[in-house]
Amino acid sequence: MMSKLFLVLFIIFLLFIPIFLFLIYKKKYNRLKKTKSFLYLIPTPNEQEYNPDINTNNWDLHRNRLIKFGRSQYKGLTFFVNSEDRIYYLSEKGNKVYC
Repeated sequence: MMSKLFLVLFIIFLLFIPIFLFLIYKKKYNRLKKTKSFLYLIPTPNEQEYNPDINTNNWDLHRNRLIKFGRSQYKGLTFFVNSEDRIYYLSEKGNKVYC
């Protein structure tokens, strides 16, 4: 009777080892995956050139995006070009502020 109990406990122990190792591996894998994801948050120069919604501090890039797309985000503000080629941004109240 004691040997059967010992055998059952041993089998249960053997079943828990792979589950435990899987959970540890999964936790380490998720931690590595999160640290790699920060690399994708920094836009490449090519992405900045072709996406006017990415904020930039580069005046030349901002000017080129205004010409190409009619809008560009520069130092936290989105600037637009109207049909008369005048540059403006929207104030907090929604009014157009021309530059």
